[in-house]
Amino acid sequence: MPDMAAEPKKATWQPLSATDRRVLAVMGEKAKTTPDAYPMSLNALRTGCNQKNNRDPLMELELDQVEESIDRLRQVGAAAVIEGSGRVAKYRHYLYEWLGVDKVEMAVMIELLLRGPQTEGELRGRAARMEPIADVAALRPILESLKTKGLLMSMTPEGRGHVVSHTLFLPKEMERLKVQIASAPRPEPVRDEEPAYAPVARPAMTAAHASSSASSAVSQSSAAAPARSSADEVLLTALRREVEELRGKVSQLTSDLGELRDAWGRDHEELDRLKSALGG
Repeated sequence: MPDMAAEPKKATWQPLSATDRRVLAVMGEKAKTTPDAYPMSLNALRTGCNQKNNRDPLMELELDQVEESIDRLRQVGAAAVIEGSGRVAKYRHYLYEWLGVDKVEMAVMIELLLRGPQTEGELRGRAARMEPIADVAALRPILESLKTKGLLMSMTPEGRGHVVSHTLFLPKEMERLKVQIASAPRPEPVRDEEPAYAPVARPAMTAAHASSSASSAVSQSSAAAPARSSADEVLLTALRREVEELRGKVSQLTSDLGELRDAWGRDHEELDRLKSALGG
């Protein structure tokens, strides 16, 4: 069944447990990235939930946990079982209707549900494997739309390294997240360390004056140290964000390679079956 985007309707979403978020997001992800394998069997869902790439945190869910999660998602209208799809039950999501989003907004939400809080740069690169998002500038109107719908929130001040998150956390998780946001350090603005002034003639200094001036210079140097430290901290924070964005891009490339390998494996198996059927 193709991943058909419905016209956004009145959303009926509600907070979900970490397990339910993972199961629902995996259905949404696979519908977009491997539509031939969607809707999904219970075994396929478990494999998708426990895979090592594109997931944070990593999970080790059992089949009964995935099945219980599906039951909960069905009760809240976020998923359904497909009848008459063969001997093995298959499951599909209702993310478009449940969240009230379009296809690009859903790609962004899927990545947030799979990985949690991310920078705009990380999120753009990861969501673009499902729907085209040219750059961070193209992502920002999508983020604003999701904020308006109550599905997304900022975890850091907007600007370079801006971190965002979904809002489908359970109340206790949300409380912990708000504490984390409130306690996160805020970078100080970088100010000019040296005041601008016009040179003036200075009288000759006596030894006493020289000693006093030296003491004053030491004091001024000590006072300037925090400003320099603050500026260094801002630069260090920006560098850390850039490293994280690069890590995100490497992770995305690894994920893409894994999906290509899986697709090649399926094609190879299908070719073997055809050869066998033809007596080759």
